Amino acid sequence: MKVLSIAVPSYNSEAYMKKTIDHLVLGGDDVEVLVIDDGSKDNTLAIAKEYESRFPGIVRAIHQENKGHGGAVNTGIREASGVYFKVCDSDDYYEYDAYMKLLDVLRTQIEKKEEPDIVITNYVYDKQGAKHKKVMKYTGRFPENQVFTWNDIKRPLSMSQYVLMHSLTYKLQLLRENNTVLPEHCFYVDNLMAFQPLIYAKTLYYLNVDLYMYFIGRNDQSVNEKVMLTRLDQQLKVTNLMIDEYRPDLVVEKRHMDHLVHYMSIMMTVSSILLMRKGTKEAMQAKKDLWKYLKDKDTKLFLRLRSNPLGMAMNTHTPVGKQMSIIGYRLSQIIFGFN
Repeated sequence: MKVLSIAVPSYNSEAYMKKTIDHLVLGGDDVEVLVIDDGSKDNTLAIAKEYESRFPGIVRAIHQENKGHGGAVNTGIREASGVYFKVCDSDDYYEYDAYMKLLDVLRTQIEKKEEPDIVITNYVYDKQGAKHKKVMKYTGRFPENQVFTWNDIKRPLSMSQYVLMHSLTYKLQLLRENNTVLPEHCFYVDNLMAFQPLIYAKTLYYLNVDLYMYFIGRNDQSVNEKVMLTRLDQQLKVTNLMIDEYRPDLVVEKRHMDHLVHYMSIMMTVSSILLMRKGTKEAMQAKKDLWKYLKDKDTKLFLRLRSNPLGMAMNTHTPVGKQMSIIGYRLSQIIFGFN
């Protein structure tokens, strides 16, 4: 039995994927590393097959026609055999000591038959050229080293705290039972991957280790601001899908609702700010349409987001509103780590 399956979506990744896989195979026989070649045009598939031959039973090379990051994650979920599932992008890696601690926790909880739906760990913005790396921690917010429910959360997350897909290790059964399927050929689907499973998760575990080293800083990365401004249609698509996925009828614990609203507030803020940054007539209309879509889908959620300071700033044209928009933009840079 594999404790953890790790999907590695890989597209034209020959320049950096070896570092990723070299770190992941250190998990030994407890892990399954699914290197998913998403129709690459370089030597990505050949490298994946090389590792498969070197680490039989640990690495699997999977080839598919290009479907984008979401399509590669979907393949990982379908092909995985571990009790738990996690994603590692092909230019990122896991810090060794934290990785070993995560595997220890997963093994222990499986042996005790007390597997949480989701395990949360910290991630690090490994920004190219930066001397000091920002660490996203949840200390003081989540109970540590124990299985807990949403009502056990001490305090809701601050606006600058953000639970990325990179923070999460999922029980595979949770993903399959709740039909976690990401859209193909679309960027920013990691937000949906972090949001949708947390709607259904009942039990959680916070391991306070800096596990995921999230590399940012390349000019061609999807989280680069200039790139994001050219892909606003995809940012909006994901935000709309998250609005569609929002299921308040399934939520009975206040802290659970607080988290989902917190996440939606961040997505609405970032999407609105980027549209305002673009500044065209079409972009400003798209911002209005986005908020109208939310209102039509869930008036209660709309009013809650619209009434907080950032929501008010996104929907006003006063000097104060513009100043709040600048603050929101700086905050979104911190949250997403784009340049």
